[in-house]
This record gives sequence, C-alpha cells and structure tokens, in this order.
Amino acid sequence: MKILVSNDDGYLAPGIIALVEALRPIAEVVVVAPDSNRSGSSNSLTLDRPLSVYRADNGFYFVNGTPSDCVHVALTGGLAFRPDLVVSGINQGQNMGDDTLYSGTVAAATEGFLFGIPAIAFSQAEKGWAHIDAAACVARDIVVRGFDMLQKPYLLNINIPNLPYEQIKGIRAARLGKRHESEPVIKALDPHGREIFWIGPAGKAKDAGEGTDFRTVSDGFVSVTPLQIDLTHSQQLGVLQKALP
Repeated sequence: MKILVSNDDGYLAPGIIALVEALRPIAEVVVVAPDSNRSGSSNSLTLDRPLSVYRADNGFYFVNGTPSDCVHVALTGGLAFRPDLVVSGINQGQNMGDDTLYSGTVAAATEGFLFGIPAIAFSQAEKGWAHIDAAACVARDIVVRGFDMLQKPYLLNINIPNLPYEQIKGIRAARLGKRHESEPVIKALDPHGREIFWIGPAGKAKDAGEGTDFRTVSDGFVSVTPLQIDLTHSQQLGVLQKALP
C-alpha cells in the first residue's frame, strides 16, 4: 500500500510524526505537508504566487502553502506514483461538527478525495498531544482495517479521544454534530494604536446528542464520520425551480 500523508499543523508537528511512524511498518509512506501551521485554512489553494517544495532532513517534503496545496501539488506532479490512500493528521484538537468546513486537516483529505482517492482525516479530541502515540496506533488500526464495504472513493473524518490505547472503548460510526456560533472576536491594538481583531474560539456544542461525533468521543469511543462534497440543497432546489419563471 502507498499512502500520501499531509496535515495542517505543519511538517514538524508531533501528530504527523507519530502518524508516519505508525504507518511505515504497513505501507510505503510519503509526506507532503505545510511548512508551518495552517489551521483553519479550509480548502483554499494558493493562486497568487508560485509554490516551492523542500525536503527536510527526515525525508518529509514541505510546501510553503496550504494543506490543499500540498496534496494538490503531490497528486498533479510531485509524486511519481498514485497513492492508494491519502491520510491527513493527526490534528492537534478536534474537527467535529461545523469544524469540518474550516479544517485544513479535513481539507487535505478532501483534496485526495476530489482526485478519486480514498482519504481519511485524523484528529485528537483535545489539544496538547496527550497520548499521541495511542492515537497513532488507532490510526494504524483503522488504515489496516480498510473499508471495502464503502463505495470508493470515500472520505472519512475521524476523531480520537486523548486516552491511553487500552482505555479507548472502541470505534463507532457517527454523524456530525453542530456547534453554537463562535465566541466574539478579541479586540486589541497593534503597536501603532490601530484596532485589530483576533478570531474568537469555536463555540460549544449545540447538537451533541446520541449518535453525534461530539457524544461518541466524550463517551470514550473513536468517531468515524463519512463525508460528502455535494452541497446542493435538494429540497430547496425543487422549491426554487417552481418559483422561477
């Protein structure tokens, strides 16, 4: 098996290093990741300047761009082969509910999916990298398990509790929950006295009921959510068509 690995925390992040170490015994792994933290970059591509690819001492390739840039460059000319799987992560912090729309981690996996390659995004529920080795073991188990029952390509969003490996209760399929609106922006002044704004933290979970990714992880299980890209609101489409001349 050949796996392309990327992330949004940057090529030096503990999450991607642990992930690669866990996957190398079972696959041929190539890393193409951002040169620095690109969290919240979503599916953005860099179109206003050229991109550069560098090779680090540990063999990882890094790009001065977004997670989507990394996978896009790799799949359209950077790699000499087509990977069997694109894996993104392990992210520092959860990507649940509405987070998936903003997440660079999910975006890297999505880019692979858009090229017709099965893809998985892995995230830890809490920041701080606690039990990252356990999360990497979970990721390896999931990759080995495979998902032959799913139509290919598939896109999976996976969140892992920050627990020792033996304390993780299992793996469950889960739907995306929903968050409240984000907290207000944080106002400050720059050195010249001009007002600046920091984006506030994500809001708390609004829909964290039974069957959601929020609930599944809080109960000590790994959540696995299949994602799709079609944003068409089918019900509204029919209403709109009737309303048009």
